[in-house]
Amino acid sequence: MRSKLLVGLMVALVAVFFISTAAVAAGDAKLLCVSKQDLKGQETVASCLAKGERFAVVDQYGIVHILTPEEVELTKAFNPKAFETRAFGMHYQKMAPTLAPLPGPPPEAGGG
Repeated sequence: MRSKLLVGLMVALVAVFFISTAAVAAGDAKLLCVSKQDLKGQETVASCLAKGERFAVVDQYGIVHILTPEEVELTKAFNPKAFETRAFGMHYQKMAPTLAPLPGPPPEAGGG
């Protein structure tokens, strides 16, 4: 039973990683508050999450992916800086900063 749970958790982790990577790779992905849509940068994303606010990743095409609490925790592990930014609601999406991409390997570290 435990191994099935572990495998399920690993599959979910990989899926979240690929979804997050695809959203960030889109270039103009933003992290927007969906439960408090009038936020205008008064607070950080982390402080809003601590209050129970819900966030979504919105890409340049308007595709929305609402983050579950599990996805937020896993995203914090991969990209903690994403939650240090100012929080903006859907009404102020144009003012919201884009998500910073994860640092990649240095150019000289290519596969050769």
